[in-house]
Amino acid sequence: MTRAGETASGTREDSVTLSTKGLPDWLRPVVRVAETVRPHQLSRFLPPENGAGRPAAVLILFGQNERGPELLLMERASSLRSHAGQPSFPGGALDPEDGDPQGEGPLRAALREAEEETGLDPRGVQLFGALPRLYIPVSGFVVTPVLGWWREPSPVGVVDPAETARVFTVPVADLADPANRAMTVHPSGHRGPAFLVESALVWGFTAGIIDRLLHYAGWERPWDRSKQVPLDWRS
Repeated sequence: MTRAGETASGTREDSVTLSTKGLPDWLRPVVRVAETVRPHQLSRFLPPENGAGRPAAVLILFGQNERGPELLLMERASSLRSHAGQPSFPGGALDPEDGDPQGEGPLRAALREAEEETGLDPRGVQLFGALPRLYIPVSGFVVTPVLGWWREPSPVGVVDPAETARVFTVPVADLADPANRAMTVHPSGHRGPAFLVESALVWGFTAGIIDRLLHYAGWERPWDRSKQVPLDWRS
């Protein structure tokens, strides 16, 4: 027996589309980034040429309130085996019912995971673009960052404490504030950008994407790249 919205093969039959119609003017630079940026401009970790890696997607959701433009983030539970306690975009691996990983699958997965992890109502989200697929070596995920506009905001929060510690939004102005920016050094030796915002240290894949979005959208402000913060900064 198939579920509503699914075909007999188990894939969803409802269409998920991208649209830039009616977006606020301040999002136009992000639209241009999605249309022009190349994979190597976002990360040095690109999908393996042999096709290895598990397809995944994250939702980069832009909203706006009295504080101005903002991004939705979550903090993963400390008990998880992968990326424990790390702030991130909502997202995860594609399920078979999400459909074609080369087609609409990542769009469906990004919305589905965001709903499962934060309680977000996907009906209030307008997807307007996707960034090139990137690779996370530590987990083997090939990730499609999906861009969304929170056209009709809905309440969000922790759905499953075993997976999510908290859900929060961060003003884009705070992310661009040089005082909140630093570099982290992973035990592997890899250096990357980080953000100290909302009592959280945003680093790794998520921080890398935010850093490049700020840069290519023209929102970046000069900041001190010699400033370092340890991953155990709370200690």
